[in-house]
Amino acid sequence: MVGYGWFVSLAFLITVSTSTIDGRECNFPPSLWCSSDEIAAACQVVQQCRQYRTSLEDTAAQPVQFTLYYETLCPDCQNFYRKQLYPAYKNVGDIMNITLVPYGNAHEKKSSEGKWQFQCQHGEQECIGNIIDACTISMVKNFTIYFPFINCMEEKLYEGDINPPQAAEKCAKQFSLKEIDGILACSRSDTGIMLEHQMALKTDALQPPHTYVPWVELNGVHTDRIQKEAENNLINLICDTYMGVKPPACQKKMKYKHRI
Repeated sequence: MVGYGWFVSLAFLITVSTSTIDGRECNFPPSLWCSSDEIAAACQVVQQCRQYRTSLEDTAAQPVQFTLYYETLCPDCQNFYRKQLYPAYKNVGDIMNITLVPYGNAHEKKSSEGKWQFQCQHGEQECIGNIIDACTISMVKNFTIYFPFINCMEEKLYEGDINPPQAAEKCAKQFSLKEIDGILACSRSDTGIMLEHQMALKTDALQPPHTYVPWVELNGVHTDRIQKEAENNLINLICDTYMGVKPPACQKKMKYKHRI
């Protein structure tokens, strides 16, 4: 799986024993040998892990690239935002880059006037929501500003009895998003249509082609295993994939993971 390759070079340097050391057993996979001092000690690789961490500090590790293909009124997408993506952003956002592609299972075709028209799985309001997100991403540009806003929209839409423009206005007020008037104007314009067309092109170019949403890619790769791990515990997936020194949130998650 993408992100686990670093332990191969480490494995050449050490021989791991499964014997007990001070009551501790090395029963962890190689990808976790350097994830904590406790595991490193149990697996007799303390010195090697120190050297490995030092080498990573000398050359900064690349953030994990995570892409979400979604549609705004999809209940499973809304749950993924709430339970996985936003918590991961809050806890390990420093070691990941998130790309949002709001299109999902929509279809597009050209009208007789040559303009793109969209048909969305959950109706016209979903198409509007997708275009609002596309306009937001294009106009705001700063991820740390637009992502909490888009997440807020998904929260409002999950709660129901509200349409995407109303959710956008409420969340813009909550986050003092000054671009909201321009975003809503964009969503009703030819510019918004072309921005959503770009999202369609990205989605339709997926290999393998997507068959459901939410659909995720990790460092440009989609597999059933990546999808399942992202849906079950995205924070652990990001932490396991990151090749640098892991932040405290990773240590907490991994220790909890191996207590159960």
